[in-house]
Amino acid sequence: MDSLNSFILDVNDVFWAYYLIPLVVGAALFFTFRSRAVQIRLLPEMFRVLRDKAQTGPDGSKQVSSFKAFTISAAARVGTGNIAGVATAITAGGAGAVFWMWVMALLGAASAFVESSLAQLYKVRNKKESGNAAGTYRGGPAYYMQHGLGKRWAGLVFAVVITLTFGFVFNAVQSNTIASVTRGSLGDGIPEAGIGLVLVLLLGAVVFGGVRRVAAVSSVVVPVMAVLYLVLGAAVVVLNIGDVPRVLADIVGGAFGVREVAGGALGAAIQQGVRRGMFSNEAGLGSAPNAAATAEVTHPVKQGLVQTLGVFFDTLLICSMTAFIILTSNPSLSERAGADLTQSALTGTLGGWAGHVLTVVVFLLAFSTLIGNYYYGESNIQFMTGKRWALPSYRVLVLVAVFAGALGSVDVVWNLADVFMGGMALVNLLAILPLSAIAWKLLDDYLAQRRDGLDPVFTRERVPGLPGRIECWEGERASSSEPVAER
Repeated sequence: MDSLNSFILDVNDVFWAYYLIPLVVGAALFFTFRSRAVQIRLLPEMFRVLRDKAQTGPDGSKQVSSFKAFTISAAARVGTGNIAGVATAITAGGAGAVFWMWVMALLGAASAFVESSLAQLYKVRNKKESGNAAGTYRGGPAYYMQHGLGKRWAGLVFAVVITLTFGFVFNAVQSNTIASVTRGSLGDGIPEAGIGLVLVLLLGAVVFGGVRRVAAVSSVVVPVMAVLYLVLGAAVVVLNIGDVPRVLADIVGGAFGVREVAGGALGAAIQQGVRRGMFSNEAGLGSAPNAAATAEVTHPVKQGLVQTLGVFFDTLLICSMTAFIILTSNPSLSERAGADLTQSALTGTLGGWAGHVLTVVVFLLAFSTLIGNYYYGESNIQFMTGKRWALPSYRVLVLVAVFAGALGSVDVVWNLADVFMGGMALVNLLAILPLSAIAWKLLDDYLAQRRDGLDPVFTRERVPGLPGRIECWEGERASSSEPVAER
């Protein structure tokens, strides 16, 4: 088993270091330049759009709002990687890794804008079935690969990889993390099987309720989780406020310092920062667009902006808080790694009770990630096949994976998932690079309407020549445009 794990790690390191990271960074730089830094200049617009109310669907019911779609994607973005992943990056790459995580978030947000705008444009309506009422939507990279690029085979490849990675493997990892922190907090007498069964029952109640229930649960769990963790982290930073200037100096110095260059640590800082940043905020990986497509909005760019904000929320807020918890507390990085490093920093500053609070936070983080990961697989199962048995079977298999994940170690599975996730990102980036020309046309239309003082409304007729099948943007929306001031 150790030999297999070492082989997977070697493949993973070469794939990410020499192929994927250059592609992700290059694409992010291109999108940032071509959009004139849309992720920065339209930041106020992102907050305005996030407040949009849910639209009424074709069946007269309230649809998934921009905010709820944002929380579905945040549920999958914000997971144990925000605690364990950041700690691992700092352990392996030093404080300088945090700086490169920030850089990756700022640049990668442009990639998030492109992929989520495309997901909105090429989304499709759900058919009436168990758990998914008619009038809701689904979409994502598989859909814009088929309808935008005209390459269904590429969509199928992506759909298979994301379903395996998020629906099964990553959900097993999350349930294993929940089981570990629960036993660490409450004692080894708590059986893993019992924890796994509880998770199966809780997740089963959510996933058999369909996308609206997924959105409803995520919209409650994610904000609570974020507030709990941010308050806890803020307490640590305040108690160590005198160390903040030193921490900032360490972060910047570790990113560019002469000592790091001479010791070869600079490369480790860059690789760990960029790689963990991508794992955390998922910009360009093709996962968040699956959530972006569920929203009922008046213009595709609106959800592109909302998901761009999600990248900042994940990395610049949640991940940065983890970094400051660790670095202000100044624990021994050589003796600990992963979530244990974060936990030791919390308990060292706040006391033993903070470890129990972190258990609650990790549970909320990991459980919200289970929900988001499940939905990504559901959307892509529906892309692959319309058979009635497929979706219930997928739900059962997800619950089996969650239960199995709670029972043991998943080191090999986690490293293998890195390879799968890298493949998913590769397919998605190769698709959105040529399709980005469509995103710029959508952005131009959106900004033109905003300059006229309107709340932008998109119909296919507004941008002639768009390729492929566009199902959900017909001309009946045109009458709903109204000045922003009157909303």
